[in-house]
Amino acid sequence: MHIFYTPEINSETYTLSEEESKHCIKVLRFQKGSLLNLVDGKGGFYEAIVEEPHPKRTKINILSVHKNYGLRNHYLHIAIAPTKNIERLEWFLEKATEIGIDEITPIICEHSERRDVKTERLNKVITTAVKQSIKAFHPKLNDPQSFADIVLKAKHTNKFIAHCVETQKFAIKDQFKPNSDYLVMIGPEGDFTSSEIDLAMSHKFIPISLGDSRLRTETAALEACFEINFLNR
Repeated sequence: MHIFYTPEINSETYTLSEEESKHCIKVLRFQKGSLLNLVDGKGGFYEAIVEEPHPKRTKINILSVHKNYGLRNHYLHIAIAPTKNIERLEWFLEKATEIGIDEITPIICEHSERRDVKTERLNKVITTAVKQSIKAFHPKLNDPQSFADIVLKAKHTNKFIAHCVETQKFAIKDQFKPNSDYLVMIGPEGDFTSSEIDLAMSHKFIPISLGDSRLRTETAALEACFEINFLNR
């Protein structure tokens, strides 16, 4: 099944972007009458047919629409400190999109290894994963925010912070409310500072453990993503 990303679709006819048209006509060699599928990133899954093939502006007709395609029973937001090697963050975004995630925020912490993030490139990674995994909802990628801003503005029902300090921590499954909304904060390789942890806990974030192993930032974030999706099955 070949999926095309069409975030601006809003009628029974549509013209694919130049990038998607090139892929459709030059790579896949679709012709007039070829069937294809589209997702709009907002829950719409479309079945369509090629009306006018063109390598830069392929026109299609919509045959059917499925709303809220693949809608999950929970909302997951992960705030993650960007890794020094940006490819590791890209890997997390790809795999988390495949598993299921709704929102990602890069957070700048006291021990952050990277403080600049080019969201345009990261969004392309997410879009590719959306198409590959046949997701009709496109995860939201926010601009980088400070740790304090995330903590102070968080309105989620379930708020977790994963850290490595030797103190009381809980398993997600023991502090978990099903079919709800979640924010999980994942720190840099140098971990959150004690003052950051104290600030989060003073705003009702629950300290969590993701197992006995010391995990890399992107692995810890993916573990949290998997656990919450698994618990909501």
